[in-house]
Amino acid sequence: MERVQFSMEYIFRASPSILYKFLTTPACLVRWFCDEVDIQGAVYSFFWSGSEEVAEVIEDLEDERIRFRWLDAENEEEYLEFDISKSPVTGETILVITDFCDADELDDQKQLWDSQLQELRKETGG
Repeated sequence: MERVQFSMEYIFRASPSILYKFLTTPACLVRWFCDEVDIQGAVYSFFWSGSEEVAEVIEDLEDERIRFRWLDAENEEEYLEFDISKSPVTGETILVITDFCDADELDDQKQLWDSQLQELRKETGG
């Protein structure tokens, strides 16, 4: 199956530092992303409904970007990235998510991210 890269952009009222905290700390990640998370150095073990996915942080710029590589991914070029910036015009915080999935699952993955990000927006106050 062909794998495709996609990016989605979301606008937040929360500051970049608050958003970064929600992308990197266990207490915040469990509020919107996963059921449980264990962090050992640069390795994050995420748990959803009893299944575990392990990712390594391959880039981390505080309040700007965090990029994970899933350890069981077939293609080492694939990653999950959260990129945070501030709009110079509106002052809003912009979060861009870059992910990969099978081509036939693209719509489902986008819907999943939309749902997850609605939760994140609620948790961060908009």
